[in-house]
Amino acid sequence: MTALLEIEGLHLGMQSFDGEAHVLNGIDLTIRRGEVWGVVGETGCGKSLTGLSVSRLVPTPPARYRAGRILFEGQDVLAMPEGELRKLRGRHIGMIFQDPTTNLNPSFRIGDQLVDVALAAARHSERITRAAARDLAARMLDKVGIPNAASRLDDYPHQFSGGMRQRVLIAMALIGRPSLLIADEPTTALDVSVQAQVLALLKGMVAETGMAVMLITHNLGVVAQSCTHVAVMYAGNIVESGRVAQVIRAPRHPYTQALLAAIPTRHVARGALQGLAGSVPDLLAPPPGCRFAPRCAHARAACAVLPASVTVEEGHRVACVLAHA
Repeated sequence: MTALLEIEGLHLGMQSFDGEAHVLNGIDLTIRRGEVWGVVGETGCGKSLTGLSVSRLVPTPPARYRAGRILFEGQDVLAMPEGELRKLRGRHIGMIFQDPTTNLNPSFRIGDQLVDVALAAARHSERITRAAARDLAARMLDKVGIPNAASRLDDYPHQFSGGMRQRVLIAMALIGRPSLLIADEPTTALDVSVQAQVLALLKGMVAETGMAVMLITHNLGVVAQSCTHVAVMYAGNIVESGRVAQVIRAPRHPYTQALLAAIPTRHVARGALQGLAGSVPDLLAPPPGCRFAPRCAHARAACAVLPASVTVEEGHRVACVLAHA
């Protein structure tokens, strides 16, 4: 199957008063239609910046793309003029942002914001009227669990709770039926029942339209429940990737193993839960080679050189000297 999105050797630097932080260190990721990729890792590992880069929403400066390509349907996003990017955003690439308080305009009614997105995202072959767009907005709000959706279209963002604003952002991203949806922590502010409803909606949209999803999350439970594939990130690198069943049942990278070991289960005795010693490295002066080596119990001299990602079984790739051995 032809790839919808291909990220090849992406390096991103972020300028600060103290120097340039090398925040993405050669990201490689391929997503095909109908696939749901979970991108997981600690805070600060580069998950959100990877997602924002796909639509080129990272401000440059202070950011600087040092190398690599982002191919969406064969076109390099990093080489596109701004006018072409605007046609791509919303219509072909949808985005659920992490913070609903800063990504809804407080001066406009919820309905107006949703209608504007629906009108802008409509293809030339299926132009819709403003009344039809408003009906679509009400249906989409209902799908994401907003009670009395039609009557809430005339409310302002401050009249919604944080979780309801998050649901509005989800509706806004889905209303244009994009080919690729990038969802940055879409269920963090939601209670468990609404989280399940939203995840079921995403799975239904994937089955109905063949949409692909990049789901950025800290929650490995959500990944196991909702994703077909997973990419584990650490300090700007993808250290392990593959089908969810492959990675979760048989993790090969020490970092992935540590993440899974830190999840509480009913079999873990009180006080026996494992943690991961150390902290994420300073990306202004990252360690040479493998960035996880300072925290890894299996580190050796060969880790001073950044290990290439190798295939350990079909579709399952690991960037670790243990996999090379």
